[in-house]
Amino acid sequence: MIQLFRPAFVLLLGMTLLLGIAYPAAITGIAQLVFPAEANGSLIKRNGAVIGSSLIGQNFTDPRYFHPRPSATSGTDADGNSVSQPYNASSSSGSNLGPTSKALIDRVAGDIAALEMKPPMPVDLVTTSASGLDPHVTPEAAQFQVERVAKARDLPVIVVRELVERSVEGRLIGLIGEPRVNVLALNLALDDLATKRKLP
Repeated sequence: MIQLFRPAFVLLLGMTLLLGIAYPAAITGIAQLVFPAEANGSLIKRNGAVIGSSLIGQNFTDPRYFHPRPSATSGTDADGNSVSQPYNASSSSGSNLGPTSKALIDRVAGDIAALEMKPPMPVDLVTTSASGLDPHVTPEAAQFQVERVAKARDLPVIVVRELVERSVEGRLIGLIGEPRVNVLALNLALDDLATKRKLP
């Protein structure tokens, strides 16, 4: 009987060591050598402190900053009730609301009113992404916000517009994806710009 179990046990142990320990360790080591920033979460640091990731959006609401897409992620409060928590990376999800949903229509109408948007407007400023964590907006959505940001920061519109144009990320190898603007990176560049303009 033991002779029947021994090959199965040896195979199980061998595969566990190979695929459960050696392979993950090798892939992790290669990732740390070849793509260290990406392997560690594409973290963005300022003055030695982590302020975010280029892969996960943040909930900017101040008029002095560019705003991201809305987020439908949620979390739970102390009583275990579901509550809205925009850009909650531990709860990636869309709203699952269809185009005839009254809740969705009311939310979009509220966002349009809050942003004082008038048609034609970039649809990504009032629609959530499937993950709820999208860190990007379209170049059109960023340009749509230029006048508000420039006014709030007392900066020339042309300066802010040029900053947005410099922040546009193109398609991967010129073919894959769409042009986009990382909102966190743009807002950091905006802070740097405002700081430089204040210096004598």
